[in-house]
Amino acid sequence: MAITHSNQSNLHFFLKWLISCSAIGFIVGSICAFFLFSLNWVTQYREAHPWIIYGLPLAGFAIALSYKYWGNPSSKGNNLLIEEYLHPQRRIPLIMAPLVLFGTLLTHLFGGSAGREGTAVQIGGAVSDQLNRWFDFDKTERRILISIGITAGFAAVFGTPLAGTIFGLEVLLIGKKRYFGILPCLFTAYFANFSCQLWNIPHTHYPIHDVIPMLSLTNIGFSLAAGILFGITAWLFTFTSGFFSLQFKRIKYPLLRPVIGGIILVLIITLFHSSSYIGLGIPMIQNAFVDQSNYYDFIIKLLLTTFTLSAGFKGGEVTPLFFIGTTLGSALSTVIPLPISLLAAMGFVAVFSGATNTPLACIVMGYELFGIQPILFIAIACIVAFLFSGKKGIYIAQKGGLKEKFYRRLNL
Repeated sequence: MAITHSNQSNLHFFLKWLISCSAIGFIVGSICAFFLFSLNWVTQYREAHPWIIYGLPLAGFAIALSYKYWGNPSSKGNNLLIEEYLHPQRRIPLIMAPLVLFGTLLTHLFGGSAGREGTAVQIGGAVSDQLNRWFDFDKTERRILISIGITAGFAAVFGTPLAGTIFGLEVLLIGKKRYFGILPCLFTAYFANFSCQLWNIPHTHYPIHDVIPMLSLTNIGFSLAAGILFGITAWLFTFTSGFFSLQFKRIKYPLLRPVIGGIILVLIITLFHSSSYIGLGIPMIQNAFVDQSNYYDFIIKLLLTTFTLSAGFKGGEVTPLFFIGTTLGSALSTVIPLPISLLAAMGFVAVFSGATNTPLACIVMGYELFGIQPILFIAIACIVAFLFSGKKGIYIAQKGGLKEKFYRRLNL
């Protein structure tokens, strides 16, 4: 039987996307494995040599210098990916990947308070967009490419392929039902996660130790109250980021911004006599599921992270948002009669939901991390936090959707 032109076109289309998704998944997953391994190494080195934090201003200068000479427009970070998705103009520069990778490692090595999601997502977006060099992608297909890259980075770095799939689509268009790229994103997410696991890189686990209560009307009310507080905290994170960014922009010479910021951070960290609030803060996140956190833990991490990133250091906001939400939820157990680990789990994803405008991805992440039992509590917290976190999130390039309609109806 003769192969028709239509069959050839379909075969070409299928092979193009199969090769693209597989290549992106393997490459991004492998780079993320290297990143996670390196991040663990620099964290252990910093903990063993606490004096190294005094080099933070110099590290900030090196990061700023690298972006000045090689990074433009990569300095926009995640917002560049969103901008290119919404208004495609030029290929995302590949240099973004090594710049953000080594910038993040320097930030963590010398004691900055930052995360890792932004790094993984930018690596994914930069790598995936390079396929335009070999395949002829139209504007719609290129948007799917960027979604795939974001998905691969998120899934590999957190070990949550389902949440990574939704995040890679949801973060680009808030509340829009344009999920035409869900199949390639899903395939790439699982392939990237599998690729990362091939290198024997473990992911952090956060088990819920308490018995999950029934979802009564009273407990729904408590969940709504917690969700509102998580949303206000997400708004505060966004507001504080904007405030610190504005203050640093007053420093006319960009190379001096992370130097001055680094000096201030060194003074603050020295005054604390503790490394608990710098880096990722994984030990404090894990402890918050077991023991009640201090009421001030979340606000210290919020201020340190927004200050660190606004000064020009690299990393991401998501793991610090996990820290902020988890410790806040744990502390709320003094006034909200729900189990500590349940409130910690709710805060873990709800503050993230409000700050990034990705409630669906956060609900799915809650399922992947904590199982099905607490999912209704988590869903309530994520949706309420999303609605009560203000018009904008941490990604200023995001456009439109459900949240803006919600606030327009409230005349806010």
